[in-house]
Parts: sequence; C-alpha cells; structure tokens
Amino acid sequence: MLNKLRHFFQTLHRVTLKVSDGLTQSFRIGLVLLVLAYAVGMVWFIFLADRVSISNHTVLVLDLQGPLVEESPGGLRDKVLGELQGESSDSVRLRDLQMALAMAEKDPRIDQVLLKLDDFKGAGLASLREAAWAIEKFKASGKPVLAWSAGYDQRQYYLAAHASQVSVHPLGTVLIEGLGRQRNYYKDALDKLGIEANLIRVGQYKSAGEPFVLNHPSDQALKAEAHVYDALWKLYTEGVEHARQLPMGSVMQRIDSLPGALQAAHGDAAQLVKDWKWVDQLQTYESLRHNLMDTVGKDDEGKTFRQVSFRDYLKAQFKPVKGAHIAVIVAQGEIGDGRAPAGKIGGLSTADLIRSASEDEEVKAIVLRVNSPGGSVLGSELIRDQLRIAREQGKPVVVSMGDVAASGGYWISMAADQVWADAATVTGSIGVFAMLPTGEGLMRKLGVSTGGYRTTWLAGAYDPRKSLDPRVQTLVQSGIDHVYADFIAKAAQARKLEVAQVDALAQGRIWTGAQAQAHRLVDQVGTFNDAVEAARQLVGQSHDKALPIRYWGPKVSKVQRWAQQFLMEVLVQTDAGSAQGALKSWALGGVSGSLAEDLIWLQALTERTQAYTAAAHCLCQITP
Repeated sequence: MLNKLRHFFQTLHRVTLKVSDGLTQSFRIGLVLLVLAYAVGMVWFIFLADRVSISNHTVLVLDLQGPLVEESPGGLRDKVLGELQGESSDSVRLRDLQMALAMAEKDPRIDQVLLKLDDFKGAGLASLREAAWAIEKFKASGKPVLAWSAGYDQRQYYLAAHASQVSVHPLGTVLIEGLGRQRNYYKDALDKLGIEANLIRVGQYKSAGEPFVLNHPSDQALKAEAHVYDALWKLYTEGVEHARQLPMGSVMQRIDSLPGALQAAHGDAAQLVKDWKWVDQLQTYESLRHNLMDTVGKDDEGKTFRQVSFRDYLKAQFKPVKGAHIAVIVAQGEIGDGRAPAGKIGGLSTADLIRSASEDEEVKAIVLRVNSPGGSVLGSELIRDQLRIAREQGKPVVVSMGDVAASGGYWISMAADQVWADAATVTGSIGVFAMLPTGEGLMRKLGVSTGGYRTTWLAGAYDPRKSLDPRVQTLVQSGIDHVYADFIAKAAQARKLEVAQVDALAQGRIWTGAQAQAHRLVDQVGTFNDAVEAARQLVGQSHDKALPIRYWGPKVSKVQRWAQQFLMEVLVQTDAGSAQGALKSWALGGVSGSLAEDLIWLQALTERTQAYTAAAHCLCQITP
C-alpha cells in the first residue's frame, strides 16, 4: 500500500513539473509577445500615427463625445482609475474644436462639416457661445455645416442651431427646458440626526452653505439667482433665434404653448419641431450618410462617405509653435493649495506654470484662461501673486473668463492688465465662508461620549463629535472677516474702485459677464480670441504680424501619450469596470446623487489640514 502511494505521488510530482514547465514557457512566450507588441505599437505611435491621408471632397466629422472643456481632466492614473470605475474619460477641448474649424475653413480638401451630437454632454453657455462662434466663422467661408442627432437636448441644440442644416431622427425631438435648479435642503434632516452645520460666512448673498442651515432658499439667494438666470436665458434664446432666423421671443412662446401644440400634432414631437423651424430635416443617420456619399463621394472602401475625424485632422495639420509667442495657461476646475493634474488647479502647480512662462524669453505675454468656481483662498492667492510678479517682470497679463470665474476664480483674475469675459460668464461671488459640522446630538443618540486630556484648549478644539467651542467660532469668524476684507481690498485696487463700491457689489453675489462689465468688475466682454488680440496689442504687435499662441502645461511625451492610449484601449476592449459603473450610476441616482454631490464638497472642506480654513467658492452650477 505504501509503495502504491509513493508511486502515485511521484507520478503526480512529475506531471506537476511538466505542467509547470509548460505554463512557465507559455508565460514567457506570452510576455515576450506582449513586450514586442508594446514596442511595435510605441514605434508606430511615435513615428507613424500622425500620418493621416486627406483626399479632396472630404467631410470633417465633429463627433463630439463627452463635455466641452478647456483642458482634458486628469493624468494617466486618473483616467485609468476612472475607466476601471466605469466613468467615461471622453471630453472635447474647446480649443481643439476651434482649431479644427479654423484650419478646415481654409483647407480646399474639406468641403463641409458634419456635426454629430448624440454623445455631446455640453458645457456652460460661455463655452457653447465660443464653439458656436467658430461654427459661424466656418460657415462664412461658404462651406456648409450639417448637424444630426437622434434627439437634441438644450445644450446640444445650441450648437446645432448654428449649423447650415439641422436634422433629427423622425422619432427624435428638440428639448429646450430653460434654466434653473432645485437643491436639497438638509436642516430638518440634520436636526433629526443631531448634527449642526455651523456655517460662518461674510456676504448676504454667499449662499453656498445655505442647504445645510435652511429648509428653503433665502430671499437673497433667489434674488441673485433670478438676476443671473434671466440674463443667461435671454442670451440663450436670442442666440438660437438669431441663428435659426426665428422671430425674437418665439422660443418662449413655443415652450408656453407646448402641451396644446404637441396634442394637436398627435404626439409627433419631431414633426412639431420641424413645423416650428427648429430643425430642417427629419431623417435617419443612414439616410444622411447615403446623401453624403452622393454629394462628396465614397471612401476608399466604398462603404461610407469620404471623411476625416477632427482628432485625426488635427494630428495631420498641427505644427508646434516655435519662436516668440503668447503663452496661454488654462486654469480649469477647483482650486487647491498644492499640485494638481490637468483639468484641476493647484496653487503651486499653476503658479509654477506662470513662473516658467514669465521667465521664458520667447514668451511675450500671458493669457490666463479661467474656468473655475474657486476653492482654496491660499491656492488662489499663490496664483494671483505669481501673475503680479509676471507683470512686474514686464510680461503683459490678460485674463479670459470662460463659463465660470467666480469667488476664487475671480480672485486669481485680479492681477491682470485686462480682464475679458463672455457675456454669459458667471463671475463675481466675492465672498468667503467656512463650515464646521458638529454632531454632539448624534453622539448622544448613539450613546457615545468623548473625553481626554489636552495641554491647551486649542488642541483638538474643533471636534465634530462635540458642539462648536465659542472660542473656535471667534477664531474662524475673525479669519473669515480678514480674508473678505483682503479680497475686496485687492479687488478695489485692481478695478480702481473704492472699497465701499466693491463691498456693495460683493457680498457673495454672482453676475453675468455683461453685468460684471456694467459694474466695472471686468474690463471687456468678448471671446477668447478677443483677449488674445488684446494681449498682442499690449505687446505692441499689429494684426499683420500677430504673435502665435502656445498652450503651456505639464509636458507629456509621445511615449506617455501612447502608454495612455494603449492602456485605455485595453480597458475599453475588456469592458473593465462596467459592473462597478452600473452600480455607481444606480446608487447615485435621484436624490442620493444630489446628496452625494453636496456631501463630497463638504467632506473636502472639512478634511483640510486646517479644518477651519476659509474657502472662496461659489458652488455655481448654472449650465444650459
């Protein structure tokens, strides 16, 4: 019996070794093949990927997927993690859209543009207006722009309305809803839980923390929002009406008459918007595709129309800027103290970009493109001060405001020679606040108490498990008052106004760009290109000898770009994170979604190194 067992284990051992050797060899071969594929792919990407052949009579396809942004958010790590969590990393940079249209306008090989908007997630009205301006400029060359979607939401339609021809699927429609938002208010819920928000602020219109201390919006908040929303809505409707050559005021009339009009149209929403002249054609994409095959011709395979995507087109056309130029630095997103990847603002990292541009002899001026609702006061001041130093070193500085440049976003704009805003920019919100949530009542309900020895009263003075120490509240209020006084003093100096004038315009109140200009909070209303031209004039360059622009940002090598593309493609092919994404979408839907959104920024505020640091954030969420 023992001999049989010994023989069995010896045989099993030999088989295991052979299988192990086979697996090891397979693993080695697989690893070698993977490394070889990686190397070949990298060589192709570096030396051949930019070679795109463009024939005559080609359609430039603007298949816009994701939101329209100033800067694609995050680095490689953030994008990979996002994909693993089921979050799409697609976005469209506004400057890429503008550049593609500007190049195609003069390119004899490009006959027309096709604007596909099914997956377009929109942007703020200021960015939409910039994109629409680029479309109108392309149309002025005599080349048509065709827009198609299975159905347009309000943001998608703003761009589509500026096309030469607007088509929608016969079962689609155009949904223009208007502006406005409903927020959750948590006071009763927090009272039941035994939690107190302890909002400390300066500015009667600084409504960022109101949802945690009230059960409804304050009169001041409603007044301020109405003033801005009504102005933005007027810009939206007039923009659509002008682009579609509709009577002024007709969009509002159509919305008011919608229930009866749709009933009279027997529920055919597509036909209704065609009758209203919001669209020109009801057609499927397949029908549009065949029409283009007849118009511009077929591609090499004969299966579709001759076309080039705008990303491939940019790769083929783009040439790096050399020599004297204007540096464009993008400040997009929340403002933090330290370093941040692209798509966010770090006080240290953005200041470093400004410093490097100001010290570069080939940089003749700096344009700071701001799209930020604010954040850290310290981070904002680091950026503002570095812009001040750049000006003192002889570099003109011009700020161009995008969708939002409010609170901390306004703070970083105060050191410029000139400040430009779009008429639809949301700016101002000059105010400061802090929030210190405490849950002593909750702890009592749970039957939990706290205690311990402290050498001073300040050690652990702010403890969210206990009621707020009045001495801590005094400290915070003093800090908030000081920051606010500093804010309005800097604004008064920058805008050449009296402090009392700025104080009256501040108080945390938001303004549109047009309203801000009327109150002298910005210098001019215009596009990003207008701001660049202003920078050229400050340098002393005429339009005939215009300095080119170059975007300054963290340097990304071709190897890094290829690695990012390679990993993202792997994630897409393996559908990584789809289950997690589906779960997250379900969990954050409805009420829980807005609750999570409210609590995320509150968590970020309370988890700072110094819990009672002041924040300059407008928490603006005004999108068309």
